[in-house]
Amino acid sequence: MGMARQSRPTVILTRPAEASARFAAQLRDRFGDVAVLMAPLMAPVFLTPELPQQWDGVIFTSETGVAALARLTARRGRAVCVGARTAEVAQGMGWQAEALGGDADGMVTALTARGPGGHWLHARGRDSAGDLAQRLDAAGWQVTPAIVYAQEEQHLTSGVRDVLERADPVVVAVFSPRSARIFAAQAGKVAAPLQVVAISAAAAVPMAALGPAGVEVAATPDAPGMLEALSRVLGKDGGAGRTPVYS
Repeated sequence: MGMARQSRPTVILTRPAEASARFAAQLRDRFGDVAVLMAPLMAPVFLTPELPQQWDGVIFTSETGVAALARLTARRGRAVCVGARTAEVAQGMGWQAEALGGDADGMVTALTARGPGGHWLHARGRDSAGDLAQRLDAAGWQVTPAIVYAQEEQHLTSGVRDVLERADPVVVAVFSPRSARIFAAQAGKVAAPLQVVAISAAAAVPMAALGPAGVEVAATPDAPGMLEALSRVLGKDGGAGRTPVYS
């Protein structure tokens, strides 16, 4: 089932507001006048946990974790980060940061290969998926999780609901399993021909409840991977006059 050839799809971005705005700019740089609707499903709330007195380095799995820890301590030093963007943010805030692994699994593999490395602090979100600290502990690392922020659920706006209730094609980009679950639960029945672009297979699963016409999963779980996945849906002309190929 394809989207109507005469209609250019609206791309709905579900990341938090700042990240969605940055990604929207990248989309428009690549595809020109693409119709983008930002629908942040989560907003960060910074927390104030008690931190250990000493650590040899910090593990960051999100740029929000970087910003949250920077509010709690002036201490800097070594940091390993999932993704180049997180490493860039950490460097900008004073850490000696390196990108290591495109996702949590890649980071665990890379750090395990290095062997035990002292006491590390994992600055994470309250609802972060996975058990990174436990997995690294099993490999001989000493990792203390610090829950430094929470992503509070946001509601879909009436503008987003209006788009989903029309007959025009829509592309929904989901960047985490949790945001996909929130979107699927809030969207309910969708009238629009729907294409899902997901950052991972796990993020695609909750969207099946909406009966999408097709699902495209990013080859790498990051912004470049999502841009490439969207390019396979939108095409070089941003989707105008083209029937996307579904996978």
